[in-house]
Amino acid sequence: MQLDFDLRAAPAAAKAPPEPAVLTVGSLTRRIRELLENGVGQVWVEGEISNLRRQPSGHMYFTLKDASSQLACVLFAGQSARIAGVRPADGSQVQAFGDITVYEARGNYQLIVRQLRDRGLGALQAKFEELKRRLEAEGLFDPARKRPLPKFPRRIAVVTSPAGAAIRDFLNVLHRRQRGIEVLIHPVRVQGKGAAGEIAEAIAFLGNPANGLPRPDVVVVTRGGGSLEDLWEFNEEAVARAVAASPIPLVSAVGHEIDFTICDFAADFRAPTPSAAAEILSADSGEILEKLGHLAARLLRPARAELDRLRNELASLRRTALFLEPERRLREARQTLDSQSAGLQSAATSATQSLRIALSDSLRGLQRHDPAVQISRLQHSLDLQRQSMERHAEKKLRDSKSTLERQAAVLEALNPNAALARGYTITTDASGKILRNAAEARAASLLKTKFPDGTVESRPLP
Repeated sequence: MQLDFDLRAAPAAAKAPPEPAVLTVGSLTRRIRELLENGVGQVWVEGEISNLRRQPSGHMYFTLKDASSQLACVLFAGQSARIAGVRPADGSQVQAFGDITVYEARGNYQLIVRQLRDRGLGALQAKFEELKRRLEAEGLFDPARKRPLPKFPRRIAVVTSPAGAAIRDFLNVLHRRQRGIEVLIHPVRVQGKGAAGEIAEAIAFLGNPANGLPRPDVVVVTRGGGSLEDLWEFNEEAVARAVAASPIPLVSAVGHEIDFTICDFAADFRAPTPSAAAEILSADSGEILEKLGHLAARLLRPARAELDRLRNELASLRRTALFLEPERRLREARQTLDSQSAGLQSAATSATQSLRIALSDSLRGLQRHDPAVQISRLQHSLDLQRQSMERHAEKKLRDSKSTLERQAAVLEALNPNAALARGYTITTDASGKILRNAAEARAASLLKTKFPDGTVESRPLP
C-alpha cells in the first residue's frame, strides 16, 4: 500500500488517491517468470529426489528437497543423454543443473534440468563414467572377447615403474611361489601427464612380434594404490584401446582392491592388487609336487591291477586248445566259414526273388490306380466346393449389408442431434450434467442450452 503525504502546504481540497494498477493473474505470473529467469537463470542445485514420475513420453518429473524446502524439477526426454551413468530414484542424493523458470499454467516455479549427477561427483569421476559408458557401448568390456589366462606361464611381461612398490611386491610373491618364471619389465611412468601414452606404447610394443624380444605368455599392467587423480592415467582412452587390442592375454592390477580403472574393465582379467596378480599367475611349487605325488599313486594302482589281469589272461590262453592245437582249430574255422558263405548266398538268392515278385505286384497296383484319374476326380470335387463357397459368401454379404442398413436406421432414429434438428434443445449445468426439470435448472449457477447450430449460456432468474 502506498501512502502519499505533502507536508509543505495543505491544499484547499484533498486530491483523490490514484487508482492502483490491477494485473491479471497471467500478467503477474509472466512478470515473476521473467524476474526469476533474468535474476537467477541457470544454477546447480543439490538435494534428495522424491516423487519421481516417469512418463511414457520419456519425460521425468520429480522434487528436489532438503530439510527446509523443496523444488519442482522436470527432465525432458531430449536431455536424457546428459545424465549418463546416473539412475534417478526416490531417495537419491543428486546435483542438478538447469534453468529456473515458472510453469505459468499453475503458477509454480520449477527447474528445467539440463544435467544430473550424483552428489559429490567431480569432473574426473564424471569423465570416468562417460568414457566407461561409451567404451562399454562399443563392446570393449564384453566378457565374450576376454581370453583365459595361461595355466602355467613361462614368461611374464610387466608394464610398470621399476622404482615402485608394485613391482617389488609382484616379484616377491611370484618367486616365493614358483621359481623359474622369466619376467620382462618394461619401464614406464605410472602417474602424471604423458604416462598414459607411455603405458599404451609399451602394451603395443610387447604385442608386436617384430620387437626382437621373446614373446611373453601374459602381460601385467600394474601400479600401487592412490587417489582417483593418481590413477587417472589408467583411465585414459588410449590405454583402454591398447589393452583391448593386445594380442597377448593381459592382466590389470592397478591400485588396491577398492580401486577400479578403465584399464581393469578392458583387460582380460582384473587382479585386485599387484600381489594378487602374482598369485594368480604362479603356482605354489610345494602344492604342485604334492598333487603330482597323489596323481602318480592313483595312476600306479590301476596300472598294476591291469598288468596282473593281463598276466592271468595270458596264462589262461596258453592252456586253451587254440594255443595247443592251432592248425586243427584253423581247419574247423575254415569249414565253418564255407558253410556260412553258402547259407548267405542261398538267402540272398531267395530274398532277391521275393523282392522281384513284390515289385511286380506294386507295378500292377500303380497301373490300377492311375494318378491322372485321381487328380481329375479331385479337381471336379474342388470346383464344386469352390462354387458352393462363392454362393454362401455372396449370401452372407447380402445378409450383413441388410443388417447394417437396419442398424444404421435405428441409430439415426436414436441420434440426439436429430431431435435438435426438429426444434428440441438440451440444457446442462456448468459441469455438463443434463437438466431434466425446472427445479434442477433453478438450482444451477450456469445454464448451457445446446441448439443445432451452437450453444447459448444463461443464468436462471433468482
